[in-house]
Amino acid sequence: MYVRTSEVRGDPARLDEGLRLIREEIYPAVTAMDGCAGMSVLFDRNICRVVATTSWRSEDAMWASTETVRALRESAERALGGTGGSEVHQWEVAVAHHDHPVPDGAHARLTWMSCKPALIDRAVDLFRMVALPQIQEFDGFCGTTLMVDRGAGRIVGTAAVESRGAIESSRDAAAMIRERFSTELDATVDGVEEMEVAFAHLHVPEMV
Repeated sequence: MYVRTSEVRGDPARLDEGLRLIREEIYPAVTAMDGCAGMSVLFDRNICRVVATTSWRSEDAMWASTETVRALRESAERALGGTGGSEVHQWEVAVAHHDHPVPDGAHARLTWMSCKPALIDRAVDLFRMVALPQIQEFDGFCGTTLMVDRGAGRIVGTAAVESRGAIESSRDAAAMIRERFSTELDATVDGVEEMEVAFAHLHVPEMV
């Protein structure tokens, strides 16, 4: 399974209109494409940052959708009042575990890291054996994924929980997991974000 993430910034005053367009127009258009398995959208209202993720049943399907998705992404940028320059990345899903569906009002923590490309398999094993069992213990845990870019040595882990309170209560535990993970891999933590879930229909199968 493969995914594409599109990271867009815009005008906070236009966030709700942008999210409406994504939900009502872009989501149906993307998920109707050959090979698309689903889509999810996370956002930070304070800075109008939106991360949209689409899942694909094969790498070929993901790449074949590039031009069509680009046009849809540009329409979302305009609706959000963005100035262009959105960041787009392609990933392989290495680990996915779901406890139950992500409800309205859920939040997610995204952790972006980079390491030596030769250590990606080690990172996957470490996440599966060490991080995953601890993440599952977070209050309100819904699910988690680990996505990798093997060529670039990039990693992004996402953990979804049921509420803002749950994301706040898990901060210390998440920081400890992150420190151990980065230390054992000699990895760089490129960023940590806590975002609200607009909707989560990514439909990535269980991969543990």
